[in-house]
Amino acid sequence: MTKTDNLRKRLSPIQYEVTQNDGTEPPFKNEFWDHEEEGIYVDIVSGEPLFSSLDKYDAGCGWPSFTKPINEAHIKEKTDQSHGMIRTEVRSEGADSHLGHVFPDGPNPRGTRYCINSAALRFIPKDQLEKEGYEEYKRLFEGI
Repeated sequence: MTKTDNLRKRLSPIQYEVTQNDGTEPPFKNEFWDHEEEGIYVDIVSGEPLFSSLDKYDAGCGWPSFTKPINEAHIKEKTDQSHGMIRTEVRSEGADSHLGHVFPDGPNPRGTRYCINSAALRFIPKDQLEKEGYEEYKRLFEGI
């Protein structure tokens, strides 16, 4: 079975379209746009840790928005000139999954808004981090 066949089998059609074909899910009609539980968001393809709920905020755009990634090394950026616009695309470093875009209109102090497709993410609740193999990220939630 090829990598493509395996991903098509493992991912839902929208997850595959977003991560592999640079797709976009509808605003306000996706799993995590208004999700408020504490935990981390990982790449749906590789499981690579990407964002924390501590950095998530409501940007009013209809997609999950974050002020920063958990670790800059897990994210790569590239110029996206599709749809007659010039934007900065965000991809996961390990799996090269399309995640969404980053914009310079976020809250201070960084001023960045990572606008991410829910379909590219899997959520790990903070009380499941150790069980799921992400125990090192429990420190993010200590003292909260």
